Amino acid sequence: MTRKEMTHLTLTPPNGLTTDQAQNRLNQTGPNQLAAAKKPALWRQVARHLNDVSSLVLLFAVALASYMALALNGGWTKPIVIGAILVINVLIGLYQEASAEKALAALQSLSLPTTTVRRDNVAQTLAAVNVVPGDLILLKAGDQVPADGIVLESTNLTVDEAILTGESVPVSKNHVQTLTAVAPEQEVFSGTAVTAGTAIVQVVTTGMATELGQIAGLLNQTKKRATPLQGRLNRLSGWLTSFAILGGIAIFALSVWMQNQGLADSLMIGISLAVAAVPETLPIIVTISLAHGVKRMANRNAIMRRVNAVETIGGVDVIASDKTGTLTQNKMTITRYWTPNSPQSQVADHLTQAGKDLMRYLGLATNAEIQQVAGQEETHGDPTELAIVRWLAQHGQSRQQFEAAAPRLAEDPFDSTKKTMATIHRLTDGQQLIIVKGAFDRLPIRWTPTARQAAQQVHDEFGQQALRVLSVGYRVVPATVDLSDPNWDDLTQDLTFAGLVGIIDPPRPEVIPAIREAKQAGIKPVMITGDHMVTAAAIAQEIGILTPGQRVLSGDELRQMTDAELTQQIQDIAVYARVSPADKIRIVQAWQATGKTVAMTGDGVNDAPALKAADVGIAMGITGTEVSKGAADMILTDDNFATIMAAVREGRTVYQNILKAVEFLVGVNFAQIFLMVGAVVMGWGAPLLAEQLLLINVLADGIPGFYISREPGEQAAMEQPPVANSESLLARGMGGRLALRAATFTVLSLGIYAIGRFGLTNNQATMGMTMLFLVLAIGSMIDIYAIKDRQPLTMASLKRNPVLNGAMLIAIAVVLLVATVPVTQRLFGLITLPIEAWLIVLPAMFIPTLVLELAKRWTRRQAPARNLSLDEDPS
Repeated sequence: MTRKEMTHLTLTPPNGLTTDQAQNRLNQTGPNQLAAAKKPALWRQVARHLNDVSSLVLLFAVALASYMALALNGGWTKPIVIGAILVINVLIGLYQEASAEKALAALQSLSLPTTTVRRDNVAQTLAAVNVVPGDLILLKAGDQVPADGIVLESTNLTVDEAILTGESVPVSKNHVQTLTAVAPEQEVFSGTAVTAGTAIVQVVTTGMATELGQIAGLLNQTKKRATPLQGRLNRLSGWLTSFAILGGIAIFALSVWMQNQGLADSLMIGISLAVAAVPETLPIIVTISLAHGVKRMANRNAIMRRVNAVETIGGVDVIASDKTGTLTQNKMTITRYWTPNSPQSQVADHLTQAGKDLMRYLGLATNAEIQQVAGQEETHGDPTELAIVRWLAQHGQSRQQFEAAAPRLAEDPFDSTKKTMATIHRLTDGQQLIIVKGAFDRLPIRWTPTARQAAQQVHDEFGQQALRVLSVGYRVVPATVDLSDPNWDDLTQDLTFAGLVGIIDPPRPEVIPAIREAKQAGIKPVMITGDHMVTAAAIAQEIGILTPGQRVLSGDELRQMTDAELTQQIQDIAVYARVSPADKIRIVQAWQATGKTVAMTGDGVNDAPALKAADVGIAMGITGTEVSKGAADMILTDDNFATIMAAVREGRTVYQNILKAVEFLVGVNFAQIFLMVGAVVMGWGAPLLAEQLLLINVLADGIPGFYISREPGEQAAMEQPPVANSESLLARGMGGRLALRAATFTVLSLGIYAIGRFGLTNNQATMGMTMLFLVLAIGSMIDIYAIKDRQPLTMASLKRNPVLNGAMLIAIAVVLLVATVPVTQRLFGLITLPIEAWLIVLPAMFIPTLVLELAKRWTRRQAPARNLSLDEDPS
C-alpha cells in the first residue's frame, strides 16, 4: 500500500460498512479479482507467422505459381504443393501457441471463494470477489488473506508471506496505533496465509491494486524473447532464401539467354528451384523433434508447457534457482544442539542424556502437529515448532507421550515483543515444571559468567552457519505454588539453561550432485532468494553454488546498481538475498544482456514474473503454486532439482538431432542449385523438371528427416559447453560437412547426368534426367545414416532407429514406383532405364555415404594428432 493510499484512508466504524456503502464501492473499484492480458486476435497470430522469411518466400511462390497456372496454363501441381506447405507451417505455429500461458488465470484461482467480513454489525461470509476497500475482514489461523489491508486488532498474529517474499518463516504482525505511521509488520497482503492468531483487518486495496495484482501486472508486461533455435533458424533461413532466390533468378536468366527457352517455362524452373532450395520441411521436422523431446522429457518427470523450450533447456548457460522449496526441502529441521557443560555442539541424530532432556523440554513447550492424511503429510503450526515435532519423531518420541507424563496446566503464548513462549506442567512427583523457549537473549537465565560466555559462543557459531537458534530454560517449583492465575513475569525468572538448538531449511539431497553436473556441462547455477544473506550464503556454500571468487549480493545493494553495473558484475555474483519479484526479473534480464540463455526455477507467486522473463521458466509440480506453473515453460512433477539436468541432456539431444536434420536437408539443396546452374552454363539446359525438384525436396528429403528426431543422444553431449546464442547453426564443423556433402552431390549429379545423356545415349536428355532423379532422390536418403551418428557407422547404429529404417523403405519404394510405373513416368517426365543404366545408378547412390564415412574416419584419426601437438611434448 502506498503512502498516498494511507493518507486518504479513514477508519471504518467497528460495525463495518453498510450494505449500500459496500455496493457503491464495488461499483467504483470493481470486483476483487485480477485482470488477464488481452489475447491477440487470430488474424494477428496468423500474420505474425506469415512474417517469417521462409513463409514470405512460399507466399510469393504460391501467388506467382497460381498466376502462371491461370494465365499461362502451367498446371496447378506447384501452387497446391507450395500452398499446402505454407498452410502446414502456419498451423504448426498456431499449434505451439495452443498451450498459451495461463499464469493470470492461475493467479485468479488464488483468490478465496469466500471470506468473513463484518457488515451492518454482523459477521457474514461472502465471495471474496465482492470484498471492497474499507471492509473489515475477520481472520483466523488457516485463512488466506483476500485483499491488502492494515491490521486494526490482532492476537498473536503470524502470516506466511512465502508466496510473495520467499521467506520460509512466517512474519509476526501487530495492529496499528495510528494511520500516519503504518509499518510493514502492520499490513497483510492478498494471497498470504494466516498461520497463527486472529485479527481484524481493514481492506485498503483490492484486485489489481494489491501486491498480488502488481505481480500480475508484471506478468502482463513481461514478454518472451525468441528462443535461440528460432533465432538461428531464422538467420539460416534468411541466408538460404537469399541464396535460393539468387539461384532461381540465375537459372531463369540463363535459361532465357543461353537456352532460348520460353519465358513461362524458364520462370517456372526458376521458381521451382528457389522453392526447392529452401528446406520447407525443416520447420515440420523441427516441430516433430521438439514434440518427441516433450514425450521423452515427460517420461523423466519434466512436463514441457511450451514446445520450443525443449531445445532451449539444452542450451541454457545459467540456472537461476529460488532457494526455498527448490534447492531446499521447505521443511525447517533441527540439525545441531548444545547443552551446558558440553565441550562442543552435537548433531541432532545423536542424543546424549542432556540432549534427551533438552528435546523433552522442547516437546512439552510445542503446539505444532504433523498428521498423515490419505498418505500425505498434513502440518499444523509454526515451521519452527514443526521442526521440533520432526526431531521428536526422528527419535521415536511425540509431544503426546511427553504430555502424558507431564500434563500442561497453563500456557503463555509466543509474543513477538518478548519473543518467548512459556508453559507449565505437572510432574509425577507433584512438582510443577515451567519451560520457556525462545530467543537466546530474551530468556531470563540464572547465568554464571563462564556459562554465559560458553552459550554465547555456541549461539554465535550457529548463527555463522545460518542456523536459526532456539533456546530453552526451565524451572521447577513446588506443588504448593498456586498457578491458577500465574504471574508469568515472576514465574519465568531465574531459569536453568537447558540448551539450544540450531534449525535450518536443509538442502535437497539430490541438489549437490545436480549442481556438480551442471557445472561440468558448462552451466552456472545461481541462487535467488528472499532469505537473509547469511542463510543464503551458508546453503549456497554447502551445495556448491557459492565458490571462492563468487559474491553474495543483497536486494538493497542490487537496487542501488544500475542495469549497466549489474550486467558488468553479474558474472561474479552467485547468490542474491532479500530480493523482490522485480529484482528477479532484473537479474534474469542482466544475464540475457550478456548473451546468455537463462533458466529460472521457482515455486511461489513471487517467482512467476521471472519465470516468464527467463528463456526457460521451471516450476515445481508438487510444492509449486498454480501461478508459478502457469508462468513456467517446464514443470518438474517430482520437484527434483536433478530432473533439470536430465531435461538439459534431453534438450541437447533434441538440438543435436535438429542440427542433423539441417545437415541432411541443406546440403542437397545447395547441390540442387549448383547442379541446375552448372548444367545450364554447360549448355545442357535444366537437368530436372520443376515437378521432379519438388518431389525430391518434399518426399525424398522430408520423410526420412521426420524420423531423425528419434536418434538417441551423443555420449559426449553433457561434456560440451552450451551453444552460445550468437553461435551459428553452421558452427562446430557443420559448415565443412555441408560443403563436403554439397560438393559430392554436385559432382556426382552432373557426372550421372552426363553419363546418361552422352555416354549411354546420343544426347538423350530424358535418360540422363531419369538416372539423375534416382541417384539424387535415393542417394540423398541413404546418406542420412552417415549423418545421424557422428561416430563411424556400425551394424548396431544402423539398427538403432527402426522407425527411420521403415520410413526409408517407404520413401525409396515411392521413388522407385514413380520412376518405373508408366503413368507416373509420364507425369514426371521420366523413362524406363535399361539394365546398363541401373548398373551405374545403383552403386552411385551409395557414393555420398561412402564419402561422408571416409571423412569421419579421417577426422577421428587427425584428432589425436592435434591433441598431441596442443597438450603434449612430443620429445
